[in-house]
Amino acid sequence: MSRIDLKVVLLGKEYCGKTSLVERFLNDRFAGENRYQNTIGAAYGARTVSVGGKELTLGVWDTAGSERYEAMSRMYYRNAKAAIVCYAVNDEDSWEKVKAWVTELKKHEPSCTIYICATKIDLLKGNNKNRKVDYHNTTDYADEVPAKLMETSSKVGENIFDLFQTIAKDYLESKANSLESYQDYVYLDKPTKLRSCCAKQS
Repeated sequence: MSRIDLKVVLLGKEYCGKTSLVERFLNDRFAGENRYQNTIGAAYGARTVSVGGKELTLGVWDTAGSERYEAMSRMYYRNAKAAIVCYAVNDEDSWEKVKAWVTELKKHEPSCTIYICATKIDLLKGNNKNRKVDYHNTTDYADEVPAKLMETSSKVGENIFDLFQTIAKDYLESKANSLESYQDYVYLDKPTKLRSCCAKQS
């Protein structure tokens, strides 16, 4: 594995869109959720970004969402600098799982910065009845944790890159408060394919 500057782990219930989110970030594509099988263990990919003239390699771990793999997921969030905890806007159970993961992260990895990510907001276009998780409840919870909250769509690419840009910026701010300003972020053309670390992934 090549050297990475920032370890990022994705956590959340199965079928909440974690793998689609990572594929959009790494390769800027959406093949449709039916293309992906459940992640077993975790899958890994990396991409180099440029922030204010500094290059930063983000190593992204997409962990399994199934309960039987939760113990394995705990191995992958160890020493992570950032955690993206995902839920689908049309799945109330996935939101309850967010709160469980946040509690666990704060207990075992208190130095890990938490980002709460709502997925599948494209389902709300023209039909807000598909939203099963109240937006105000999520923002209130994010303020309480505290954590940054962002709503995304891997299908159309909405806010995906903004999410990782924010993570990179926050990391550099924590490492070097002396930086005077941040320029616009430019993604370098150095993505890698997502690959499974524990089992073959379709």
